[in-house]
Amino acid sequence: MNLASILIVAGIVLVILALAVLLLAKQYKKVGPNEALIISGRKKHVTRPDGTKAKVGYRIRLGGGTFIRPFLETVDVLPLEVIPLSIGTPEVLTHGGVPIVADASAQVKVESTESSIRTAAEQFLGTGKDGIRDVAIAVLEGKMREVIGTMTVEDIYRGRTEFNRRVGESVRDEFARMGLVLLSFSLKDFSDTQGYIAALSKPIISAAKRDAAIAEAEGEKEAVIRSSQARKEAEVARLQSEAQIAKAQWENESKKAESLTFVNQKKAQADFSYELERNRLAQDIKREEAKIRQVEKTEAIKIEELEIQRRERELESNVLKPSDARKYQIKAEAEAEEFRIQAEARGKAEAMKLEGQAEAARIRDKGAAEAEAMLKKAQAMDKYGDAAVLEMYMKVLPDVVKGVAEPLSKVDKIVIVSGDKSLGTTKVTGQVAEILAQVPEVVQSLTGGDLKKFIKDKLNPEPKPSK
Repeated sequence: MNLASILIVAGIVLVILALAVLLLAKQYKKVGPNEALIISGRKKHVTRPDGTKAKVGYRIRLGGGTFIRPFLETVDVLPLEVIPLSIGTPEVLTHGGVPIVADASAQVKVESTESSIRTAAEQFLGTGKDGIRDVAIAVLEGKMREVIGTMTVEDIYRGRTEFNRRVGESVRDEFARMGLVLLSFSLKDFSDTQGYIAALSKPIISAAKRDAAIAEAEGEKEAVIRSSQARKEAEVARLQSEAQIAKAQWENESKKAESLTFVNQKKAQADFSYELERNRLAQDIKREEAKIRQVEKTEAIKIEELEIQRRERELESNVLKPSDARKYQIKAEAEAEEFRIQAEARGKAEAMKLEGQAEAARIRDKGAAEAEAMLKKAQAMDKYGDAAVLEMYMKVLPDVVKGVAEPLSKVDKIVIVSGDKSLGTTKVTGQVAEILAQVPEVVQSLTGGDLKKFIKDKLNPEPKPSK
């Protein structure tokens, strides 16, 4: 053979080998851990779950890979993963005859044992996951209807765990005969169209609301009690502080009053007794007023304490304690006011007494001075005799005449009706003249002095006898 023929033969061999390798590689099948290979085409003896021997025409490979003999074997894949299910029932009568609609969820899978996989492969190898899901849902729905018929609504409502357990136990054998296993089952919800379940919940809801209201009321009660206690303690502390402040202020005022009293006493002693007495009375009044203020503050503290007690017992009585406190307050204020009025009255009486004494002394001094002046005037008049007296009369006579004629000056209009022929005006002036003519007689009747004789002696003095 020449070189060319050798090369051609070698190329053909290489091609055949490559084709063989490709064919072998194509016949090697691999699956994941959630799948099982079902290789059909060869007979194999197996042991069934009941212990019997059987000859089957397939073999199983869980995960990994295996070589498939060409032209002799075929391969299929059986899913081993978890398949979620959602189950819903139409209206189903419970043991008590109440129709309900139930919704549940479950998870199933092919059990990972060789016997279960063989069983599942015989039933679901051609349908896959959808076939497993449909069959499992149908079985679970039937078992749910069966269990619902054996339980009341109250049993299902209060015992969902028991319901789930019963359904799981009822499907275990059937699923095992299909190579399946129920991983979990849970009743999600159930309802009825007649309002039976809502009626069951109403007493529980009412009881819960009642308990919540009671708990809330208890909490509010506790909060009110604690708040009242805190307010009482704060009020007591405030009143005690105010009482101490009032006491300090009163002591300070008392010391100031005592100091001011001492200063005023010294000043009054330097002035005169009336001012001293007045200042002393003023200081006494101030001290009495300070005492009154102290009494008022003391009574106010007592009233505040009564008010605190009233607030503390406010839940027990809302009428009696406030009335007692008000009565006590009015009585205390009335007594304080009475004491203040009496103190002011005593101070005013003392002041009026001193003023009266001073006024009497002044009047007495004035009267003594006037009496002394009258005495001196009388002595002077006695010294000068009748001439001085008559001279005084002469000085006041014009005033007397003026007083007699003064009423006529205030008359705006005089109407005189007279029956004789004389003028009426002459009668008016004549009456004035008659009144003036009577003045000497009046003076003589009052004093004994003869005014006519005095004037006559002054105008026509008698000649003195010659010696």
